Amino acid sequence: MISYEPFWHTLEDRQMTTYTLITKYGISKGTIHRMKHNFCLSTRTIDDLCKIVKCNVQDVMVFIDEDNLNCDVPC
Repeated sequence: MISYEPFWHTLEDRQMTTYTLITKYGISKGTIHRMKHNFCLSTRTIDDLCKIVKCNVQDVMVFIDEDNLNCDVPC
């Protein structure tokens, strides 16, 4: 599963908001919604976000291997 959790930390570090992404840079509300729910994004969108926020891909997303998550109780 791809998680966009790093992106929210990167935005905070850059003192940017989703409002700025939408109004100043034209990122759609739908893209923000997809990221908040860890839905798929195109590599073009990832590229655009990296350019806007001036960061690397790993500052936007991370892969989480759900098959190898350790759980004390059945998942």
